[in-house]
Amino acid sequence: MKEIVFLNGKFISKDEAKLSVLEPGFLYGFGLFETMRAYQKKIVYLGAHLKRLKNSCKLIALKCPYSPDKFKRMIKETVKINGFSDTYVRLTLWKSKAGTDILITAKKYQPYSPQRYIKGFSARISSLRQNENSLLGRIKSTNYLLCRLAYLEAKTKGLDEAIILNNRGYIAEGSRSNIFLVKDKALFTPSLQCGCLAGITRKVIFDLAKKYKIKICEGNFTIRDLYEADEAFFTNSLMGVMPLENKCGRLTKFFIKKYFTLLKF
Repeated sequence: MKEIVFLNGKFISKDEAKLSVLEPGFLYGFGLFETMRAYQKKIVYLGAHLKRLKNSCKLIALKCPYSPDKFKRMIKETVKINGFSDTYVRLTLWKSKAGTDILITAKKYQPYSPQRYIKGFSARISSLRQNENSLLGRIKSTNYLLCRLAYLEAKTKGLDEAIILNNRGYIAEGSRSNIFLVKDKALFTPSLQCGCLAGITRKVIFDLAKKYKIKICEGNFTIRDLYEADEAFFTNSLMGVMPLENKCGRLTKFFIKKYFTLLKF
């Protein structure tokens, strides 16, 4: 079956999709993106993703060409046309000479096995540093070089994830995730002032912690705090909650279970 994409108002085969090599979005990485998961054709936390996208557009003065309702219709239709039961959805906007170009893709998502959620992700501290004062840390920009290089640095070592520190030496985030620590039955996570993205699943963890009366604290945390943590886990919109290898425990398993319950309903 041909993969169908939505490009600037039209549904076309991905093989027919053509982009100008002279657009500012291509030449300078002037764009934004959101990655989402559609489970049984329901796009998980779609409204939250679109709200973040709208805010990011304002921050970089990129015109947002569609209303949230129109974005929802086009995303849902792209997912429906491609017909996968579990889907990786990406919405990309970028600066063009005409204004703002739009691309929506929907690919089959292959989830991690249940065993992987027991074993967890192996990780290393990246040699790269996040500038906690930079605007780029607060948006999902198509200029994703720092996170991508950090991830590739870990991957070449045979590892799954990289943990990025900020310029002050505090933990900021994973190369493709937010990070949480567990100590004495309480949750700890870097504050947004540390340079991490305001992740959608990060917010879900906050909401779950509030609902189940689990203490959660944002702040500055060091590598030592990570080593001394009872548990640690990563979050993003595709995998949900993934333990750090050798740091999976009761609370981590609790959040894995609760997140997948939310995913299915």
